Amino acid sequence: MKDDVQFSHPKVQELRELSKWSDGHVWVSPEQHGNLTAVFKNQIDWIPLSTGSVRPTQGRTLAIAQVNGGSQSFNSVNSLRILGRWMRMFTIPNQSSIPKAYTQYTAADGPEGGNRLMPSDNRARLVDCMEELVKYTIIMRPHFELFGDRHSERMERRAKEAKEAKEAKEAKEAKEANESIEPKDSTKT
Repeated sequence: MKDDVQFSHPKVQELRELSKWSDGHVWVSPEQHGNLTAVFKNQIDWIPLSTGSVRPTQGRTLAIAQVNGGSQSFNSVNSLRILGRWMRMFTIPNQSSIPKAYTQYTAADGPEGGNRLMPSDNRARLVDCMEELVKYTIIMRPHFELFGDRHSERMERRAKEAKEAKEAKEAKEAKEANESIEPKDSTKT
């Protein structure tokens, strides 16, 4: 569970490093009680919006999907899209929602390794989403730093630099003023 004490946990650090390393994310959540699960949201909450001057998700591409126990719904993907936007990610236009997920997968002990999404229109739609993610990521990858260069942050940085320069100048002037009024030691030659 996310709190301010466990941020140094090795798995939290691993998640953050993987997010920073990645060019894009794929988020898939089951829908429970009309929205994404708390477990999934909690994991996303461990990824910070910023770490110093680094924004680990800004400009990254994001594909979203959900699985449903019942009929098809889009509540989780809508919430995931909002989260992605809040984290300054580029969420691809396409999305996938798989209804009655318990009927869509092969048996756990299947010859192909089990628990695989069976060929269907739902699987084709999910593959379409992954292809779209790859294409958008290829387009966006060379421009990640461009998304980190924001007018408001440049203004904030300039104001901070001006304040630091002013403080340094005032400190230098104060030091020089103190040195000029200090009595000279007449014993020195």
